This record gives sequence, C-alpha cells and structure tokens, in this order.
Amino acid sequence: MNQEMIKNILEAALMVSDKPLGMAQLISLLEKDSEEIDRELIRTALDRLREDYTHRGIELREVASGYRIQVRSEYSDWINRLYDDRPPRYSRALLETLAIIAYRQPVTRAEIEDIRGVGVSTTIIKTLQEREWIRVVGHRDVPGHPELLATTREFLDYFNLRKLSDLPTLSEIKQLTQINPDLFAALENEGTTTVLTEPGTDSSEAAEPAPDEDLYADDDNVVPFTG
Repeated sequence: MNQEMIKNILEAALMVSDKPLGMAQLISLLEKDSEEIDRELIRTALDRLREDYTHRGIELREVASGYRIQVRSEYSDWINRLYDDRPPRYSRALLETLAIIAYRQPVTRAEIEDIRGVGVSTTIIKTLQEREWIRVVGHRDVPGHPELLATTREFLDYFNLRKLSDLPTLSEIKQLTQINPDLFAALENEGTTTVLTEPGTDSSEAAEPAPDEDLYADDDNVVPFTG
C-alpha cells in the first residue's frame, strides 16, 4: 500500500465521519492491510492531505478528539446560507460563565458567581451541559460539597482547539464586546487553578477525570464525583 492510497483512504474516512477521528481509529482502518502502518506513517499522510487543501475551501484540522475535514472559517458565511436555521446566539451571561469555567476550571457555581458579581442561572448551566461543553468532574471538599465544573473535549472540538493551552490569553479575548471587560480584570486578579497536561497523563490529584481528558485539578480540596 503506497502513500497516495493511504492518504486517499484517510481522506475518504474523514469526509464521511460525522465526528473527529483519533489516531487509533485511523491506524485501525489500515493495520489489517499492512504491518508497517504506524503513527508516523499516518501523520505523514495527514500532512500531505493538509497541503492538498492549502488553497481550497476546506481544511484538515486537528482538534481535541482527533482529526476532521471542515470548511475554512472565511467561507462559513456562504455555507450558512444552505441552512434555514440561524446560527445560535448566546447571551453575555452564558459567554461569561463559559469563559470563567474555561479559565478557572475546575470551579464551583459559587466561585463563578463571586467572579461575575451576580448569580448564575440554572438554565445557563443546563444549556452548557446539554451542549456537552461542560461537565461535573468532582466535588469541592467543603461544607455542602458543591459540584466542580470543567470543560469537555466537545468544547475544545467546537472551538477548534486541540488542548486547553490553545485557549487565547485573556488579553486576546478582551475585544469580544459580548463579554463584560470587568470580568477579565476579575479573572486576572483571581489567577487560575488549571493545570494542563497531555491526554492520558496520570495525576494523583485529579478530580476523577475521564481517561482521555487533559484537565487535571491541582487542588487539595477536590473529592471524586460519585453521584
């Protein structure tokens, strides 16, 4: 099996898949046909495929869950005309809540409210969970054992991110007019408790993360979520 055929098989698989494909899945497509299939061979084929798309309307993108072929962002306005539904619009409160979770995770609802200075609607938390952008990763070891919230791989995939450290800095997102500028000052003053590691890294301080998560809590007040 030559490189061109490998590239074409990967392209076909990525085109028909409705979600990103991880390296293990891509290898499994080919390993029955050749004993020489490995990660380096797959990466070489993906690099060639990425080059093929350099001047086209689509691109090969690596996100948290793997690789996918998608429309380039500069052409999204035209592609959106194919669909009757309008792109979802989110309130400033929802965006601020998501930003706090992303930059301060794992974080409790009370901590979010302290940073925003106002209460957080249950509807907002439910919406973020229904979109699978956040999830409960444990409980804070304080009276009441409040839930700890953190972002998910689906969150990273949606925003075209491969890992949490790919998030823009706070200074870079201050230009988003939907978000209260005072929020960034609060976040910067609070600092962040998030420790970023590669997926699969073991940590004795983790708040029971899923095996493929790349978020590990560096916090002595975290207890596993058992509910």
